[in-house]
Amino acid sequence: MKVLLLKDVHKLGRAGDVKKVADGYGRNYLLPQGLAVLATPGMLKQAERIRQKATEERARLNQELGAVAERLEGLELIFPVKAGETGRLYGSVTAGLIADGILNATGITVERRHIDTQPIKNLGVHPVGIRLTIDLVPSVKIVVHRDDESPEAAYALAEEGVPAEVVEEFSELKAELEAEEAALEAESAAAEEQVSVSESSQEDVVEATGEETTAEG
Repeated sequence: MKVLLLKDVHKLGRAGDVKKVADGYGRNYLLPQGLAVLATPGMLKQAERIRQKATEERARLNQELGAVAERLEGLELIFPVKAGETGRLYGSVTAGLIADGILNATGITVERRHIDTQPIKNLGVHPVGIRLTIDLVPSVKIVVHRDDESPEAAYALAEEGVPAEVVEEFSELKAELEAEEAALEAESAAAEEQVSVSESSQEDVVEATGEETTAEG
């Protein structure tokens, strides 16, 4: 479906933009949340007014929250955790925990939905964006280390690069996806071949019937 954005939407667009989105995303999220409306001819006539009003509001918020963005940029939040030998956590560092960490460290309240991360489940240093506005996205450092080690251990992991087990898991997943893709292509080719054979058989029947008719004539 095509929608007209009424508000800025992260990773989609700015207010006043017309976007083509999946029906489910539009009907279940954008429209009910008041973030967009259907891009009807009547609404499209209002796009420029919506865009101008949003630009003014965005400028106001950017100025208002600029100091907050500066305080958050580069902020280091340390989480001592329990983890297995591979670095996998016994649990996770969630957006809620990060919001609490920001509040305790700075006194700034950030909504969990504005924290741009999935639950963190591995040791290391993880940069996480905080979406104050579509233009202001300061990055904080989430330092996750074993509770019996120092935070520097997390930085050491970051310097080592991607762990071998992660590379192996990625390789296995890639191989599985490639195998599935090959299987789908094979099924598609077989289906096309079957259709081709069926059409050829029908043509043979038509030709044979035509020859029989001519002979009887």
